[in-house]
Amino acid sequence: MSIQPVELNKAYRLLQVGPTTMISAKNDGIENVMAAAWVGLVGNNKVMAFIGPQAFTRGLVEKSGYYVVQIPVVKQMEMVLYAGGHSYSDTPDKNSKIPLFYQKEFDLPLVEGCVGWLVCKVIPNVENEKQHNLFMGEIVGAWSDDRVFRNGHWIFDDAPDELRTVHYVAGGQFYAIGKGTKFNYGPGKD
Repeated sequence: MSIQPVELNKAYRLLQVGPTTMISAKNDGIENVMAAAWVGLVGNNKVMAFIGPQAFTRGLVEKSGYYVVQIPVVKQMEMVLYAGGHSYSDTPDKNSKIPLFYQKEFDLPLVEGCVGWLVCKVIPNVENEKQHNLFMGEIVGAWSDDRVFRNGHWIFDDAPDELRTVHYVAGGQFYAIGKGTKFNYGPGKD
């Protein structure tokens, strides 16, 4: 595996397939990771994340002004469920079970083994944050695992099953992304 930078004008494609995500943040030496099913795109360079008031990570995001969106894969589902089922407030050693690493450009924890990472700088909007628990961030850094995302495109067709992204449906049900099908609908852009 090689972690490669992703051009920021194509970084939105990491979330375009609607995967389950994990959010991490750090402030004043304290880092945390949470599972997040409600993360989406707002245009080409912004990400909206639902971070409820009960989430310990929310305080880190509010204080630091940054969050990282990770895109986990099938082989990480146990870790995703663990991160979502345990709060740092109740389990301060929670992150010892979640392998983290850092990219030199940012002092923010990234979860090892994911296939995409997006560093987002919060665009403050107190009303949305307080009333709707929505945090909008501008993508300021992005990386991908080049085995499944290269040159601005997902390439799952030849990926092993354990490297497929997962998608939450409801009631504890997840699906792994399947094979691609290309339809010819005329000339298109990259």
